[in-house]
Amino acid sequence: MPKILVIGSINMDMVARIDHIPKQGESVIGEGYSFNPGGKGANAAVAARRLGGEIVFAGCVGDDDYGKALRKVLTDEGIDDSCLQVTQEAPSGYAPILVQKDGQNGIVVFPGANMCIKEEDIPSMFVNGVDAVMMQLEIPKNVVLAASREAEKRGIPVVLDAGPAQAFPVEDVKSLLVLSPNETETEALTGMPVETIEQTRAAAQVLLERSHAKFVVIKMGARGAYLLGGGYDEMVPAFKVQAVDPTAAGDTFTGAMTLEYLRSGDMKKAVVYGCGAGALAATKMGAQPSLPTRAEVEQFLAERSK
Repeated sequence: MPKILVIGSINMDMVARIDHIPKQGESVIGEGYSFNPGGKGANAAVAARRLGGEIVFAGCVGDDDYGKALRKVLTDEGIDDSCLQVTQEAPSGYAPILVQKDGQNGIVVFPGANMCIKEEDIPSMFVNGVDAVMMQLEIPKNVVLAASREAEKRGIPVVLDAGPAQAFPVEDVKSLLVLSPNETETEALTGMPVETIEQTRAAAQVLLERSHAKFVVIKMGARGAYLLGGGYDEMVPAFKVQAVDPTAAGDTFTGAMTLEYLRSGDMKKAVVYGCGAGALAATKMGAQPSLPTRAEVEQFLAERSK
């Protein structure tokens, strides 16, 4: 069973179902809301765990009820929470998510305690036998870069989900196996559009050369994912599903892709597996409540291959 260290964000999400996202000055009546665990880091961690990985989660929550609830979610999923810190300097991360009837969403993230991860604590996060490190950009930049240096010292590959969209020195991330932004994040990193296959390939090539990653995988939602590097140069098509809420679909993709690559050593197979897991996540409301199990993904892929 592959063992993955996830250093990342963990939030409490408030998911509200609405007809449409309000315009400036507009009020709308919501159809319902719920509180669910989320955060890009925790989403990817839970996704990889449900798909069969052994997961260690390193992050930070506030000394509050949300923090206690989020820790319980990790332990209930069978995730090692020994590297989850508690701070009194900030409340736990929080994210209100507005989901329209057509499945599109808008998210506001309040990082809170996620920004309190300390660089000096990074060496202690690297437990024995870790096969890969997954990170995202909802935690301090210096933590991402320092963790990548620690991974390089230990010969451990890094998978970086380059979200949320922002300028980031990907060239400084060490031991980088996979750089995986979505379309908006790719534009933020390169200043290049990704509307056509040709544009996407050009942007992926820039990221591959700049980051020194072995693979660049651009997540493109309903279009699929563009894979470049290691002899691959192709668009991997998405699986068509009835999307209900795309929240965490990208995080699920990254967790699933990383785990499957560690299991198989085949990046094309890993991207297809990620597309399947991400598609299933989009068919249910909420972040972590929507994450599929290994049996569900394998059944889904088997049915689509007939």
